Amino acid sequence: MGTKAVCLMTACALLAWYIHASFSDFEQPWKMFLIHSLTKTSMFVATAFEKMNIVGFWEFYDILLQGQMTAPISNENITVIDTTVNDILVRYYVPKKKSQELKKALIYFHGGGISLGNIALIHYDTFARWTADRLDAVFIAPDYRKIPEHHHPTQWNDAYEFLKFFLQPETLAKYGIDPTRIGILGDSTGAGMATALIQQLMGDPEIPIKPKIQILIYPALQMVDTDLPSYRENEYGIMLNKDLAIRIIRDFLTSDESLKQDLKANQHIPIEYKHLLKFVNWSTLLPERFKKGHVYTNRIYGSSDIIEKFPGIIDPKINPLLANDSTLSLLPLTYILTCQHDLLRDDGVMYVSRLRRNGVQVFHEHVEKGFHGAFLSIIWPYNLDISLRLIDNLIIWLNENL
Repeated sequence: MGTKAVCLMTACALLAWYIHASFSDFEQPWKMFLIHSLTKTSMFVATAFEKMNIVGFWEFYDILLQGQMTAPISNENITVIDTTVNDILVRYYVPKKKSQELKKALIYFHGGGISLGNIALIHYDTFARWTADRLDAVFIAPDYRKIPEHHHPTQWNDAYEFLKFFLQPETLAKYGIDPTRIGILGDSTGAGMATALIQQLMGDPEIPIKPKIQILIYPALQMVDTDLPSYRENEYGIMLNKDLAIRIIRDFLTSDESLKQDLKANQHIPIEYKHLLKFVNWSTLLPERFKKGHVYTNRIYGSSDIIEKFPGIIDPKINPLLANDSTLSLLPLTYILTCQHDLLRDDGVMYVSRLRRNGVQVFHEHVEKGFHGAFLSIIWPYNLDISLRLIDNLIIWLNENL
């Protein structure tokens, strides 16, 4: 046997060992290795290009995603319509099935770190088509302006203005929607946005129609504590690691580089606001199986002027875990998906605890072999069996509850 053949066999054996050792907690470990490698490579290139002033970090991803955009093409089952509301793209998926009854509706806020893409991305578009067809429901997906050009509260304002427009009797009548059978959902940062929007609109007299249910797919619910057990365990996680999460938070709030280090060190809450930490105190809000020997340590507080410079750090509109109990008690039936190997896992689990303590009925699906992005890994080469199961589970739940 030649030297080259021996080297090739050795390399293959080492690769197989690495994949088994590193990805044994996931289904389809070879596919997970591919996903992790592509994600890490793109992040490395984006960072390098930014440092060389070739192209900005988020701009690089925008270029990559251009080839994954879809046109609003209707088919035999679904009519797809692109329109704008307040100069923001909204895509409607309307089933063609004839029915004497008014239709259910889902309003979907997509994820992507408040920075990437829109509903036209192929995985969002595919999910929307499947869901609209199988539920015989109108699926509505409004966009919002993105970071780094637009900071908070631009995105929240865009989304809330759309809800104020859409959740009116005359608008629902136009699409044949039953006002008593509307759900609001989102994934990742979109789920965080949906959470805060629902908290606001449930008590807003200007919006007469309220959602029947909310669906939160691995939601991003706070930036007050960046040292949760899930942050520690998934610091170098699949799809979403701590560096990327900190960057998203920083860019969401400001262009000021100084905030990044404070967030990384978890030293961005001044002592004057320590009373808010009870809302994200994982030592009391996480079930024992999620603590796994982690120790809750006393915080090192930030400088007194940090909130004056960056008030979004404690704004419930982007920290819905900071909402008070009276707000939470008004919320509708809730579906929350969390994944074990996800930086945002503990955000969702803590919200489950807080909602249940306030009398809200919650269906919590926790996926031990799941990771951030698992729900919509449905397009080659990112397509995974776990994603199809999770979507099936959600559609079954929606059929029973919406």
